[in-house]
Amino acid sequence: MRLPNAHQAIIDREKITEYLLNNAHRYGASKARFFGEFGFELAAWETLAQALLEHAQRHEVSRVTETLFGPRYEISGELYAPDGRAPIVCTIWQLDHGKVAPRLITAYPFERQGEASHD
Repeated sequence: MRLPNAHQAIIDREKITEYLLNNAHRYGASKARFFGEFGFELAAWETLAQALLEHAQRHEVSRVTETLFGPRYEISGELYAPDGRAPIVCTIWQLDHGKVAPRLITAYPFERQGEASHD
């Protein structure tokens, strides 16, 4: 199964600039370091946003969880990075009730079962 309406997926600028690429964010700093290791930069935040959109469109949904707000989709797979590498990451998307476009909740390095979570 693919992410429903992945071609319409939404990533808020603030999700990238104030969280995923923010080295000072309480929870996002480790993610910012991770993405930075692969050449993603705050000054070019659109590069990470585009890579995450492509990730959502290219890979299969691995898990769906129902929430009070609507279904939440987990997708794991390669993320094409500016430095030419392709780390395995997990992205979480939510399709809020009454909406057509899924929105990005978070992204983090993929972990093998039994490893600590980054989320």
